[in-house]
Amino acid sequence: MGWIQYIFHQSPEIALFLSLAGGYAIGKIQFGKFQLGGVAGSLLVAVLISQVGVTIDNGVKAVLFALFIYAVGFESGPQFFRSLGRQSLREIGMAVVLAVSGLLTVVVLVRMFGLDKGLASGIAAGALTQSAIIGTASAAIGKLGLAADEVQRLQGNVAVGYAVTYIFGSFGAILVCVNLLPKFMGRSIRDDAMKAEAELLAGAQVYGPGEHPAAPDLVGRIYRVAKAAGKTVAEIEKAASEAAPMTIERIKRAGTLIGVQPNLRLEANDVILVVGRRAGVVAAAGGIGPELQSSEGMDLVVVTRDVTINSPAFTGKTVAEIREATAEDLRHGIYVTGIKRADKPLPLHPDTRIEPGDVVTLYGTDQELQRVVKSIGTVILPSDKTDFVFHGLGLVIGLLIGIAVVRIGSIPLTLGSGGGALLSGLLFGWYRSRNLAIGNMPTGASTLLRDLGLAGFVAVVGLQSGLQAVQTIATSGLSIFLIGVVVTIVPLLITMLFGRYVLKYDNTAIFAGALSGSRSANPAFGEVLDKAGNSIPTTPFAITYALANVFLTLLGPLVVAFA
Repeated sequence: MGWIQYIFHQSPEIALFLSLAGGYAIGKIQFGKFQLGGVAGSLLVAVLISQVGVTIDNGVKAVLFALFIYAVGFESGPQFFRSLGRQSLREIGMAVVLAVSGLLTVVVLVRMFGLDKGLASGIAAGALTQSAIIGTASAAIGKLGLAADEVQRLQGNVAVGYAVTYIFGSFGAILVCVNLLPKFMGRSIRDDAMKAEAELLAGAQVYGPGEHPAAPDLVGRIYRVAKAAGKTVAEIEKAASEAAPMTIERIKRAGTLIGVQPNLRLEANDVILVVGRRAGVVAAAGGIGPELQSSEGMDLVVVTRDVTINSPAFTGKTVAEIREATAEDLRHGIYVTGIKRADKPLPLHPDTRIEPGDVVTLYGTDQELQRVVKSIGTVILPSDKTDFVFHGLGLVIGLLIGIAVVRIGSIPLTLGSGGGALLSGLLFGWYRSRNLAIGNMPTGASTLLRDLGLAGFVAVVGLQSGLQAVQTIATSGLSIFLIGVVVTIVPLLITMLFGRYVLKYDNTAIFAGALSGSRSANPAFGEVLDKAGNSIPTTPFAITYALANVFLTLLGPLVVAFA
């Protein structure tokens, strides 16, 4: 045992990564339909490792959590700000009900069991995983006018109650939000997250990494001219319908490639490459000639580029108006495959109105795209590099916001580093959606920040608090721990019932995000995100999380007053 303690003393980061590795291994194990998950597994393994004795600096925990919550906010910023308004009243109701039910549960239980104000405050802080309660409750105890030694004893009990109940406070929220809620709703988080995402995408099909349609909308075909002999290039192209255009991109005559001109007349046995919408290309085959499998020199590279629309000639107009006003030579050979606003697809309907900052996806040859991009806006070049200037500044601003303190009377209120990083992430994500030339963060980088940040944060909590919690339970009995279990579970159940039957939540993924945020339950939210497989739960979480940081912090002096 001594050599293990020596290793962890010399390199406590070994304990951290061992917790992550063991936690994710345990989290993959299925117990019937129940699966612990990597975050809860990391917490459990960290508590076990902590019994050896591990010391990790609080700065590590703060950095990991800031990375996690900033990445979450950055991904969800555009959708978050679009969701604000009257539709946010449900999230406000969730946060209020959980805070009130949490206060009532704590007060009733501590009066039943005759616990003092210090233990009551510590139980509230740990079971509701709101560390700020420790500060507000300790300050309130100091103003009770008690003797100095009694004040010190009560403030010490705050820490005891917190240490005993915090572990299950994190773990229990995961059980309710990730395991119990889907059973209560009768639908999985994943299924409802996919359903909500499909509604946001307005019916557009979005393919994951490595996925492609078996029958793509844009295709290229090689034909040998027979029936089309004597017709010009322009005549053949204009024969295609407006909904399914096509263009002739290459012509080979007598084994030699020749320039493609609108007035060029095709001759029998010419070989042509036709590119365009599949319906138009297939329909044209009967009027051109037989299709060839291949022909030397007829290969052509086409590219897809995202372009931010900022030209006054295109913004503020509908798709139909742009199509009518755009010259034929500018449109030639260019195909629009999609339009996005704030990273969400827009329907390509004739009456869809284009706004500054919308992103259009264009398909065509590189030469033709370079020609047309100059008239539209700024091309967004794909990159696997992260803009550390942009995101470093975002984290700095978020952490500065987090240390700001606003006082309501004698009660200090602060967003903390987590709340500040979340708010900054939302703002910077929103700004990036309107200025896509800056602030790049590849999906892989964002996923790493989220997963490592949250799981690492939870593991550090387990390593720091696990030993003291187990020792306190062993010496003081299980009563404080069991009271903490009730304080963790009951407010969540009350809020869950209120959300379902009063607020009428009917989407499990959105409901889980709102419920975990109303308890400021970051580990639970991490598991919800993992189950969802997309960012759907983030917007309700961001709203309720911000409110919970205020409402739950206010519980400190209220528990001291009523316990």
